[in-house]
Amino acid sequence: MTTLTPVLTKNWDQADSFTRGGYERGGGYEALRKAFRMNPDDIVQAVKDSGLRGRGGAGFPTGMKWGFLPPSSPNPRYLVVNADESEPGTCKDIPLMMANPHVLIEGTIISSYAIKSNLAFIYVRGEVLHVIRRLHQAVAEAYEAGYLGKDILGSGYDLDIVVHSGAGAYICGEETALLDSLEGFRGWPRLKPPFPAVAGLYGGPTVINNVESIASVPSIVGNGPEWFAAMGTEKSQGFGIFSLSGHVTRPGQYEAPLGITLRELLDMAGGIREGHRLKFWTPGGSSTPIFTDEHLDVPLDFESVGAAGSMLGTRALQIFDETTCVVRATLRWSEFYAHESCGKCTPCREGTYWYKHMLKRLEAGQGTEEDLETLLDISDNILGRAFCALGDGATSPVVSSIKLFRDEYLQHFEQGACPFDPAKSTLWGGAK
Repeated sequence: MTTLTPVLTKNWDQADSFTRGGYERGGGYEALRKAFRMNPDDIVQAVKDSGLRGRGGAGFPTGMKWGFLPPSSPNPRYLVVNADESEPGTCKDIPLMMANPHVLIEGTIISSYAIKSNLAFIYVRGEVLHVIRRLHQAVAEAYEAGYLGKDILGSGYDLDIVVHSGAGAYICGEETALLDSLEGFRGWPRLKPPFPAVAGLYGGPTVINNVESIASVPSIVGNGPEWFAAMGTEKSQGFGIFSLSGHVTRPGQYEAPLGITLRELLDMAGGIREGHRLKFWTPGGSSTPIFTDEHLDVPLDFESVGAAGSMLGTRALQIFDETTCVVRATLRWSEFYAHESCGKCTPCREGTYWYKHMLKRLEAGQGTEEDLETLLDISDNILGRAFCALGDGATSPVVSSIKLFRDEYLQHFEQGACPFDPAKSTLWGGAK
């Protein structure tokens, strides 16, 4: 399985890929026309049959989530696209929206039609102003062509899309915090139940999906669910964008079937930077337990990665070679989670605070082996006890790094300082 499957990325090399003309030249919006000839319930069933699972990290079946909407409600239905990409190492949705925003627009229209919604929102991280401008341009082009607004393509279906800029908070990637932010409140996770499918945005039935999930819908409708299900593995079907970053020769986006291995992806990416070797890596961003070179051949699908002790997450493959201090890397991640904790619940608010201060001391060689047990105890008090998944994610690099690199932690104590020279690691601002 060394062949890439460019679907969402197929026209990224074209100068006008982000325009409506460039998208239509490659068959764009043909799936929308086909969708309008179908019954909305049949589209939901097609997405179920395709095996598409959420591409935002959790991997929940997309069509099943659509099916949770109550058949009747006094409130309008809404579709919300989660484009608040904030996870360290995760960098697939932003380039997708930059290079091919119309596939997201088409997917949003088809998905809204399928769930019988007449108003959709795309919630974008506020710092990515260039992406926000491009989405606004794409939405305007879609309105101009009659793909949005009243009586779209003579179908009798009406839809408006609102591009909403977030304020730049990692917590707003959590779906219920996103809804609060969208409604104008501080982005704090909501207590569930009720779930968004029953009482979401403005109290109405709401579907929330990741950018890549929604962008995959046009190809499923256009080519059929069997086409999509033929790729990937038996339980993790289809293709996905794998983001390789860090100490790799050719970092970037590699769109491939689920189940491909890091070894295969590295072969296509030119391997680890010259003269170095793989030390550790994340299979799904910083909130997933780290892997080592022993996991090079683990199939990158939801089941296999889970069985190996981590999570596929957003397929953000951060690659670290032997020049990187695992304690320093874990400290940097923990500093991020401490900064981004919304403070609503005690386990996450206090736990990430102590992570940051303890790891800073440990990285400087001033800790003791007892501190490692304290870190694990803090992790036990966060995992499964935080209000949302941010707390659980923060424990992943800490617990997994101690498990896999305990000797390296001990080396810091024994030497009284970090044994690694930051100048040798390009990740920390040093020379190549």
